[in-house]
Amino acid sequence: MKLYRAIFLCVLPLLLPGSSCSTVRQLPTVADSTRVEIRTETVFQKDTVFVELPRVVERVAVLDTVSHLENEFAASAAVVSGGVLKHSLETKPVKLPAFVDKQIVYRDSIIYKDRVQTMTVEVPRQLTGWQQAKLRVGGFCFFAVILIGLYFLITSIYKLKLF
Repeated sequence: MKLYRAIFLCVLPLLLPGSSCSTVRQLPTVADSTRVEIRTETVFQKDTVFVELPRVVERVAVLDTVSHLENEFAASAAVVSGGVLKHSLETKPVKLPAFVDKQIVYRDSIIYKDRVQTMTVEVPRQLTGWQQAKLRVGGFCFFAVILIGLYFLITSIYKLKLF
């Protein structure tokens, strides 16, 4: 029974968490992220628009001897023949200025990209054969192999009846 206690006390520190050391450390991984911010600004600005008047021709006949009509948009001419006044009015082609508020929309988009820079860190020395074997087999499997080996060692010692 003392042999079991001795083996248990030798194996117990190996089973405790934190008693083994690790050569691999996981770095936090951050994915690339993209964020788009869109800004819209509306500005009203005074602008001048020219309105073109259509060309209009109008004729009138009246029983009068004198008629003359003119303004900034039209001119008229009157002719008396056979006691009848023939009068024609013709508009001038003019572009009139009209003031309007012009809407200007400014759209701006800003793209924010977060990137992770990967750095390669050189290891100061190579791993030994023992460390490479431990990394390949893994922690739990390594302890399972040791426990199975101890089990066969202890059973073979009891079969030989050394104790």
